[in-house]
Amino acid sequence: MANPVILCDAMLGGLARWLRAAGYEAQFIYGIDDRTLIQQAQKKDAIILSSDGKLFERNIIKDGSVRALFIPRDMTKHEQLAFVLKKLNLPVLPIPRCMACGGELIEIPKDQLKGLIPPKAYAAFDRFWRCGRCGKVFWQGTHWQKISKVLSTLQI
Repeated sequence: MANPVILCDAMLGGLARWLRAAGYEAQFIYGIDDRTLIQQAQKKDAIILSSDGKLFERNIIKDGSVRALFIPRDMTKHEQLAFVLKKLNLPVLPIPRCMACGGELIEIPKDQLKGLIPPKAYAAFDRFWRCGRCGKVFWQGTHWQKISKVLSTLQI
């Protein structure tokens, strides 16, 4: 399966962020109702992730017209991530997506970002990325390193 679009229901915002860290386009809209979620999945040919058992009673889900995966509620976010990657046979990709919006990260030359990032980060790092969707800037600081460590230790 080549880089699917993933739609997370209203209960799985944390999982959506971790899927983005693993390199996948995972969308999450707080408070989205099942009908709208299904319509978006049809339009985007996306996979729905949900912990809502009632969603899986709908015929369009049961007959496979819309792909969906039930996520057990008794898992941590990291366990949910490993579960999804394993069930969908997805590897952790080398470049994450924006944790805020899911946009693609584009490497930007350091000199083009002067003044947009903290001076200490500018001095300490040579590689920077900007989200192509929301414009947020990233570098491989301690937060990125902690996320990478979690991803490398997943039991898939």
